[in-house]
Amino acid sequence: MFPLDFPHNILKRRAQAGDVVLDPFCGRGTTNFAARLVGLRSLGVDSSPVAAAITAAKLARVTADDILAEARRILSERAARHIPTSEFWQWAFHPTVLDALCRFREAFLEDCTTDARIALRGIVLGALHGPKQKTFPSYFSNQCPRTYAPKPAYAIRFWRERGLVPEPIDVLAVIERRAKRYYATSSDITGTVRLADSREAEALQPDTPETRFRWVITSPPYYGMRTYIPDQWLRNWFVGGPDAVDYTNCAQIVHSSPEDFAADLRKVWRNAEIVCAEDARMVIRFGGITERRANPLDIIKNSLRGSGWRISTIKKAGSATEGKRQADAFLRNKTKPMNEYDVWAVKQ
Repeated sequence: MFPLDFPHNILKRRAQAGDVVLDPFCGRGTTNFAARLVGLRSLGVDSSPVAAAITAAKLARVTADDILAEARRILSERAARHIPTSEFWQWAFHPTVLDALCRFREAFLEDCTTDARIALRGIVLGALHGPKQKTFPSYFSNQCPRTYAPKPAYAIRFWRERGLVPEPIDVLAVIERRAKRYYATSSDITGTVRLADSREAEALQPDTPETRFRWVITSPPYYGMRTYIPDQWLRNWFVGGPDAVDYTNCAQIVHSSPEDFAADLRKVWRNAEIVCAEDARMVIRFGGITERRANPLDIIKNSLRGSGWRISTIKKAGSATEGKRQADAFLRNKTKPMNEYDVWAVKQ
């Protein structure tokens, strides 16, 4: 997660027509969306199904009317086969809302290949949980955090102690408002998103053999941040995961030590070097968290040694308090955030 201005300004000022952009840790697709805004094709890769789904929605070519029509079609043509029944789900969503969400979920798990369904899935993921609004509802859940999913035991206590019961939400109205906001305009330029592990060479292969990436703009996980799936367990459920929190960390960069972490990143940088043009540039936004006593600059420099990339410039990028950053979104404590850096590299 980083502000849209970060990749957008780089590509707008420096990219040339026809350049192709790669983000091997695409997250919510900010780099891919920025590439689309400036008319460039891109490939985004992430091992999280939630991240891949959200990125795909930002690359869909569809109108708001098409999205709303697809939502109405799903709700009218199918019934939910399985609805979670544990206490958490009873407190989190009104029964009519949960029924609608399960209809959408089952429809997408059967088939989510059209742009209308891809965009609709992204809209539902964004609205799945969040705070109650003073005007009209923007989220489907009872009072919740927006960025990360509530943990069931804590959430149940919170709702019960405050007498917060889930309210009936007009699901289609929420979808319509978001569709009109996010899909008011469209672009013929789009990109590709791939659910894969960037440590594997085939994950970063372009769609066509002759394609070479000229830009790599990315922000890998920071050392110590390994709870992306548990923090997104509700959205992960919606895209096919379990209906309870899963604390395993499969298909993620290892966090056993700074050295092991850097070695895993090095695999990604090597894979990226193979599929990039000779004059390619790579820009990495990287930082750290105060819970881990490790210097982020040392980690990223170590990861680039022997990777096929040479550092050309290192710039300070501020801290997590200055815009949407990984540490700002995922850290619960109020300790002073560490500085982040933009590391520029060129192929050797």
